[in-house]
Amino acid sequence: MKIICIGRNYLEHAKEMGKSITKKPIFFLKPDTSVIAKKQPFFLPDFSENIHYEVELVYKIKKVGKSIDTVFSKDYYDRVGLGIDFTARDLQAECKSNGHPWEIAKSFDQSALVSEHFFEISSMKNLNFSLLKNGETVQKGNANEMVFNIDQIISYVSKFITLKIGDLIFSGTPSGVGSVKIGDKLEGFINDDRVFSLYVK
Repeated sequence: MKIICIGRNYLEHAKEMGKSITKKPIFFLKPDTSVIAKKQPFFLPDFSENIHYEVELVYKIKKVGKSIDTVFSKDYYDRVGLGIDFTARDLQAECKSNGHPWEIAKSFDQSALVSEHFFEISSMKNLNFSLLKNGETVQKGNANEMVFNIDQIISYVSKFITLKIGDLIFSGTPSGVGSVKIGDKLEGFINDDRVFSLYVK
């Protein structure tokens, strides 16, 4: 299983990070070891002083595909869930300033939360999603706000990487990202359905 993450896919998030929108999707990978085990908390790592949450719609690939035309992308997914891309923002900034890759800031163990429940997309009229931190809404978005929609993402990524059954695509985060500390509770919603609840320890 691969975890493919899309960067700068919501305009307001790009603005809050001081970045511009790109003409093509930006993507990076997380290993399967980044997935938080079911019903486990997120343990703050000791190598970072600034871990950020980034809530994202997560699409699950249902069949193998390579160099997929956008008009056929819908044949390769039918379910959507929610996840968090945890980011060591201080390490990321250091890597960027030195011109280095920043996998250590994005791909560390436990850096990806994936909801247990995935919805049939055909049953969803809207794909609104949100993240609550200690009961307060800190992020909210809608799939229609993506710079690149999931069909475009699948087509583009599959030019370079073969997609396989079970692969997950984190489709980008809206504005409102922020840091977490021990004791925080994070809750994710798709429309009105709570799909995950996670404590930080």
